[in-house]
Amino acid sequence: MRTIYFSFLVLLLFGCSSNPEGEELTNIIIARDVWGVPHIMAKTDAEVAYGLAWVECEDDFVTLQELMAACKGMLGEIKGKEGLVADFGIKFMGLQEIVAKKYDKDVTGKFKTYLESFVAGVNAYAALHPKEVLLNNLFPITGQDIIVGYLLGNLEISHAGKDLAKIMNGTIIKNLKSDIPKGSNAFAISKRKTTDGKTYLAINSHQPLEGWYSWYEAHLISEEGMNILGGTFAGGICIFHGVNENLGWAHTVNHADFSDVYKLEMHPEKENLYLFDDEWLELKEKKYRSWLKLVGPIKIPIKRTIYESKYGPTFKTDDGVFAWRFVVGQSIKMAEQWYEMNKATNFKEFKKALEIRGLASLNIIYADKEDNIYFLSNGRLPVRNPDYSWNKVLPGNTSKTLWNEEIIPLDSLPQVLNPPSGWVFNTNNTPFSATDSLSNSIETVLNKTMGYQSKGLENNRSTRFLELISQYDSLNYSDFKRIKFDSQYPSVMTTRTATNLEIMMQLNPNEYPEIADAIQLLNTWNRKSDVKNKTAALYILSWMHLDKKRKDENRIKKGGIITIEDCIYGITKAKEELLAKYGTLQVELGTIQRHRRANINLPIGGAPDVLAAIYSKKEKDETYRAFAGESYIELVRFGIDGVEIETINSYGSSSKVNAEHATTQMDYFTHQKLKKMTLNKEEVLQHAVKIYSPMRVKE
Repeated sequence: MRTIYFSFLVLLLFGCSSNPEGEELTNIIIARDVWGVPHIMAKTDAEVAYGLAWVECEDDFVTLQELMAACKGMLGEIKGKEGLVADFGIKFMGLQEIVAKKYDKDVTGKFKTYLESFVAGVNAYAALHPKEVLLNNLFPITGQDIIVGYLLGNLEISHAGKDLAKIMNGTIIKNLKSDIPKGSNAFAISKRKTTDGKTYLAINSHQPLEGWYSWYEAHLISEEGMNILGGTFAGGICIFHGVNENLGWAHTVNHADFSDVYKLEMHPEKENLYLFDDEWLELKEKKYRSWLKLVGPIKIPIKRTIYESKYGPTFKTDDGVFAWRFVVGQSIKMAEQWYEMNKATNFKEFKKALEIRGLASLNIIYADKEDNIYFLSNGRLPVRNPDYSWNKVLPGNTSKTLWNEEIIPLDSLPQVLNPPSGWVFNTNNTPFSATDSLSNSIETVLNKTMGYQSKGLENNRSTRFLELISQYDSLNYSDFKRIKFDSQYPSVMTTRTATNLEIMMQLNPNEYPEIADAIQLLNTWNRKSDVKNKTAALYILSWMHLDKKRKDENRIKKGGIITIEDCIYGITKAKEELLAKYGTLQVELGTIQRHRRANINLPIGGAPDVLAAIYSKKEKDETYRAFAGESYIELVRFGIDGVEIETINSYGSSSKVNAEHATTQMDYFTHQKLKKMTLNKEEVLQHAVKIYSPMRVKE
């Protein structure tokens, strides 16, 4: 097949010509709909991969290049000191070495052809658009670079990197391992519980609205059985979560133990010797270099030293020598697993794809046309010695704490299939609360080594979902959407790191006269965060100030609490801010919270940890711009007539701020409206507003 030679041709091109000519690949069709969403059609999967690479470059080439530069240890040459942090992080983690060691053995067959065709598409775009290239020596990229990007993304998603950060900033020995919760929602409803006899699936990940891990919507169609619509990221070679003609799934971040930290016992006299099973071993020393951009073309080399022990990357700190061991990197098959999930046609094939065990983490909420609904708290979790407390810093002087590549079987992970309740869900809450109380997975002693949140650890979104779903013996599609877009806090507020959050709502105003008016408003607030609500802003700002105080004091941990003093501080700061800017405590949320890009500036509702979550940051004009939370939304119905799909993305199909479709979905997004989509190829072509083909380098 001609596409397998593209990478080689582009390699030749980059070495011999700065002005190559291009020619159309008419065997690959890109149909852009009225929203600018690309529908990529070709005979083979590999050709579709080439087309996907092309449209990702058209719509978000800057982000893709930044990610690839980081994977190659070159981001410092683009972004200066900020990029240098990522460069050394990649090198310290050894991701390039992990992939280089495993690539030829583990990346094979049809998937390798698919991956390298995607790579060829990126390289061809770069060659044919040299003015858009950020760094001359960045290209050509390779399949190994893409897989390094997947490892980096898996590390971010599994929150393992937070342990590394704690080692580096000197806080690892002061706390149990913990992390700041990330948000996503997903739920599936059996046709046994719907009034129209259809199976519903809500795909509703909460991600950054822009940047490396913001969502990109695409539709992939081949004659080899691929027909899937959903979300991916820049550099993603297939759909991460979405729906095909037979089934669909959503991901949410889970919070098991995907990373361990060890304190080494060092020799009292001899440098770089550590004790391991009564033997003194020597740390391996590694030196890395990256380039730091200064001004214009000027750059300087920066060197760093890292060490390696039997446990993994090892760091010398003021508090001792610590090693870091993480689950991600034990397999490089995460991209291949997603590819097989894309291609699955039924639950049996989907489960077979899951058995690849390439994904290090992530919950999965699944539904299909046969009315199977399924929850799995997925994790590539190692078999650990139960005699140790794995949520603490571990002794680094014994093989008893050194786990290997043996992992806990898939069927031993928390999961629920087709419960009598007719529904499954997850909002980053405990996996032992995925459906009604009678059908949940039972927490066993095995969880001592897996580290999942124990039963009872809910968050505001899970508590609210359980309140809402309990109101229905059966529900229709409008009810389903109301639950998905709900922006109200539950009757008892709680988060994973502030389990007693409700005390903030129940303060006695008579005891705190200086903020009595603010407390009274919070006491009587209806707990909604719609765009017109006049108390939500007071709560959101109070929470932001309160939470920042806890972060600054290093007091955030799983199962943590807030104090009365925290509440008073947060409310006081929020009152000061609102009065200074608006002269009143009662400000419509949409006045202060905005959804902004280019010349579009819209009011937006939502708040941290409601189902329709929005997280915002303060801007120079003292309003707050939405930066994360609700992002790509895909609602699906499986019925006897096929699949019905509605979606929306936060901005549009392009991340180029002044592009035609950079802002076209913003109005729908802020008004909680969805656009209809289809998997039907003929319908796509009939309504397409632009049909064209990608280019390749002319031979």
